Order: sequence, then C-alpha cells, then structure tokens
Amino acid sequence: MCGALVAAAVATSLLSAPTAEAEAPVPSSAPPSAPGAERLPYQNPRLSTPRRVADLLGRMTLAEKVGQMTQAERADVIANPTLVTTYALGSVLSGGGSVPAQNTPQAWADTVDTLQRAALDTPLGIPLLYGVDAVHGHGNLQGATVFPHNIGLGATRNPRLLERIGHVTAIETRASGPQWNFAPCVCVARDDRWGRTYESFGEDPRLVKRLETVIDGLQGRPGQLHRRDRVLATAKHYAGDGLTDWDTGEGDYTLDQGINRVSRQEFRRLALSPYRPAVRRHHVGSVMPSFSSVDWTEDGLGNPVKMHANRELLTDVLKGDLGFDGLVISDWLAIGQLPGTYAEQVAASVNAGVDMFMEPGRYQQFVTTLTAAVESGAVPMSRIDDAVSRILTAKFELGLFERPMTDRTNIRTIGSAAHRRVARQAVAQSQVLLRNKQRTLPLRPRRQPVYVAGSNADNIGNQAGGWTLTWQGGSTNVIPGQTILEGIQDATDAPVRFSETASRPVPRGAAGVVVVGETPYAEGFGDVGGPEWAYDPGDNGVPRPEQTMLLSKADKKAIRTVCARAASCTVLVVSGRPMVIPRPLLTQVDALVASWLPGGEGGGVADVLFGREPFTGRLPVTWPRSVAQEPINVGDADYDPLYPFGWGLRTRR
Repeated sequence: MCGALVAAAVATSLLSAPTAEAEAPVPSSAPPSAPGAERLPYQNPRLSTPRRVADLLGRMTLAEKVGQMTQAERADVIANPTLVTTYALGSVLSGGGSVPAQNTPQAWADTVDTLQRAALDTPLGIPLLYGVDAVHGHGNLQGATVFPHNIGLGATRNPRLLERIGHVTAIETRASGPQWNFAPCVCVARDDRWGRTYESFGEDPRLVKRLETVIDGLQGRPGQLHRRDRVLATAKHYAGDGLTDWDTGEGDYTLDQGINRVSRQEFRRLALSPYRPAVRRHHVGSVMPSFSSVDWTEDGLGNPVKMHANRELLTDVLKGDLGFDGLVISDWLAIGQLPGTYAEQVAASVNAGVDMFMEPGRYQQFVTTLTAAVESGAVPMSRIDDAVSRILTAKFELGLFERPMTDRTNIRTIGSAAHRRVARQAVAQSQVLLRNKQRTLPLRPRRQPVYVAGSNADNIGNQAGGWTLTWQGGSTNVIPGQTILEGIQDATDAPVRFSETASRPVPRGAAGVVVVGETPYAEGFGDVGGPEWAYDPGDNGVPRPEQTMLLSKADKKAIRTVCARAASCTVLVVSGRPMVIPRPLLTQVDALVASWLPGGEGGGVADVLFGREPFTGRLPVTWPRSVAQEPINVGDADYDPLYPFGWGLRTRR
C-alpha cells in the first residue's frame, strides 16, 4: 500500500471510529445522588456549566475549596486512599516513573478508579482529576505507543499529523485512567545546550504555533472534552522556559529554570506568542507556569521575578489580555523556589494567579497553609472562588460528574498496530537528510550487504529518550517496538551484520550505517555542563555520560572505521538536539541524517533509508558548527551554521 493510502487508512481508523465510539451512550459508574434523593442543580447535566459551577461553589466549605486547589502525587495517597477523602483533594498525578506495581493499562485504570472512589466519598462527591506527563505518547505506561519527541515532530512540518498524534495519545491516556495531560510544551528553544530542547517543536515561534494542532487532537473540538477519546491538554511552560540565559539555571543547572534577561518586545515574540493561538484558536484547557524567571531589560537587570509569582504575566496577560478561562496548574514543588517562608510562597503564588498546586510530599502542609492564609486575609476569598470555579469547570466539561470512573472501551487499542503505524509515519517524516554525497541514500535493498554499527543502533531506550517509563528515561529501558537495527533487518533481504563498536570485519562492498548520538536525559540533567543522573534502577548508581552535544570517543571511532572500510557510509544522529560533527569527520561521511529521538518505531527510520518513504524532514533548529556557537538561531546577525534552520534534502521513493 502506498504512503498516501496508508495515511488515509490510518486517519480514518483514528479519527472516525474512536469518535463514533465516543458518542455512544455510556451508563454512569456512580449515581448522581443517593437513591430517592432530589438531584441538586450541580448534578443536573442539562444545566449549563456556569450554572452548575455556581451552584456547587455556593455549597462548598473553605476546606473543600482548598482541597480542590491541591494536587498530591500517586505515591502520597495510594497506600491510604482515604487521604483523598479526608483532604477533599482535587487532583492526583503520576510523576515520571510513578506507576502501579504492575505497569499495565488495567492496573493504571484500577489505580485511578480507586482514588476516584475516594474522591466521590466526600459529602459533595466532587470527582478527581488525574494528571500525567504524556509528552510523546503515554510514555509512563508500558505498552503505550511512543512517538518521536517534539523536536522530531517539528521536523515533520505536518499539522495534520500532529493532530492525529494528539488523538492517539488522548485515546491511550484516557482509556488507562488519566483525564489530564501535562502537554504539549509550546516553548521556543533558543539555546540547544538546554536539556529540554527536545521538548520544543523548534527555535522559530511560527513553527511552534503551526504545530499546536496537537492540542486539537488531545481535546477535540470545543464541547468534545467529555468523550472517552479526549483529555484535558496543558500548554507549558508559561512563559520563556526556552529563553533562559546561560549560567542562570537553578542550582546545578546551567540553563533550565533560569532567567530570561530580555526586553518586553522580545519576550512577546519569543515566549508569549505561542500562547495566543493555544488559548484563542485551540482553546487549551490548562496552562502550567515555568520554573524560570523574567528580568526586564527596560528597568535594569537584577530584579528577576519567578513565573509562579508573576501576577502581571499570569493574571493580567494570560487571564486578562489573552482571555484564558482555563486553570493554571503549578509545576512540581515550584513555589518552593519563591522567596520567603512557605506561607509567603503560597500566598504569593495564589495571588499571582495559580489555581491548582502540584505539591507532592507536602500537600497536607499546603492545605493548612493556604487555609490559614485565607483566614488571615493574606489571600482573598474572591481569588479562591475564581481558582475553584476554573477547576470545577474543567471537571464538568470532562464529563466527570456523569462518568467519573475510567471508561475502558478503548483500552484494547493501547499500543495497537493502527496507533503504531501513526508513530512510524511520524518517524519517517521526522528524519532530516543533511548530507547525501553522490546520492548515497536511499540504499538499494537486495543489492549489497549492510553493516550497522554505533551505540544507538540497537538500543530502544536511547532512541526513546527521556520521559519514557521513567522521568529521565534510560538506556536499559525496554518498550515494545523496533530498534533502528531491527528496522533495517526487516527492510532488506540482504545480509545485515551488526557490531556496536565496529570491531567485526566489514564485508566487501557493504553499505555502512553508523547510528550515534546521546543517552537519555530530562530537564536540567540534560543541560550542557549540568549535573549527571545516576538514580534510575538501570543506572546501578553509576552516573550517566556527561551531556556535551559532542559525540563520544567510541561513536567517533565507529564512524571512522566504517567510513574507511565500507562502500558507502551513512551516519544517523539519534539525539534530542544537534550534535557537533567535526569537519574532519564529516568529510568521511557520505550521508548524514538527523534522526532525533524517534521513539518506539525504528522501522520508520529504515523506511527512508531504503526508499520506502521519501526524506521530507526539515531542520526545526539550527545545526551549529561547534558548541561555542550556541546560542545560534535563524535571523542572527552573524549566522554561520553548519546547516541552517529549515535545511533538509529530499529523496524520492
């Protein structure tokens, strides 16, 4: 079947069938009120959401309101779900790697439903919101479809594909329990040394805005959020997380959680601009503030304000100028970075405009602290009512009051062949052909043996990257799918020889393929010059390689060996950002491909290598000649990259 027909078939299966299924009536998992009792206005689905919110808000005590503004972590409450009832918690999340003992869709759904029953056991029966970071598919869940990270999706330049990816992610996430996705990241990455570069669609805000269709895939059209194939989306990290200056990062980080030293005009262009369409065109339901700070150049540097306490940007701009009517959720323990005592931190952030607080490990302290702040007048009741109204609105629109328990109808589709075909298509379209000397690519299957080498050729943990099974991901993590080597082996009938270090002999006349790049990381542990991670079980306490944007000695040796002995030499770079390719090494390479972090479907890489699909990807970020050039971005006065933003050679099938 040709690519166009496959795409059409996949689009039909994903966008038609699940939506039709979602419209089928589903019986409520819990009665709206006790048998024989009169139904209260907020329990009446025929009333408008604003009327239901107003009615419910008027019945709530201060303790119930504060509880709704509080988010605990799964590990805080799963051993004793009555804590959800006692504190009337509004939300629970699973952080990266926080999974049930059996990491299966059924166990996830059981976990969410257990906590949901505890929430429904409160006097008003307000259902729980359960959140998760499904940033490239529901990556915490073993068996879910794992897509390329955002930097690869930026290379596709394909808004319709992004919408399908969002839809698949929503189907798999909600079928396993969570109704809230802390994605997408709509940051504009301006310095590739940043450890979250791969979470950005690219360095140009116009590209980021173009691909915000993923929000439509997650949430559906307005009024569809209650369906079993949709989740609440989150635009993050508001605002300027990709615009921080070098060596301003928090703690040991060099860039992450740092300071934007910027004019208001530049901040509007590079940090705020993606949020206007996210709010007004795509109607994103929640926004997460950034850990970073902003320090305006107009009034002199030296007085940065953390985003979690920035009333101007959260209330005046986001909720005022942009008209955002959803809820603002804090990042992980982020208010702890604000100045002052914990009581002062809580009051400052609530008054700035944050509505719900992600406070793992100290949610009880948050409840008592915020309660005291309201009682003392440090936080006005009007601010509490606004926050709770926004939270309740999301729950009503998600249909949780009518169907609070997990609808498992689509659970069988998690990791299905149809979903993985979408991921494979995304992988193929994300590959960027940087160099193709004498038309080395596509390779000719059946005509010559293939010799494969390099650290990332046969490592699905490396090609999936961070936010996969665990927060930082890991080289030893294994998910369903294909490595790039396995994809190559399936793509050709010719003999394929593999040697990670290129120590085995290269067959005469072989096509050499060397797959190199980075090991997994997330957030500040991926910053160039940042700390090294050693805390996943697979690390056994051994720090991971330092993140440098430079190829390892072993990978450079493998490239030199294969390029010297094979008939042709193709190098694939599997990474979350550009890697420096020294000029002497580049001259030995016939074909160079930016493969980014493709996720689970290594066969998509083989599809373009062997001409089943054409190379169409274009660079979403500038590829530098050296790390010293960073930050380098299109439009710079002294712009002299190895490969410019938008570069990408084409091939035919």
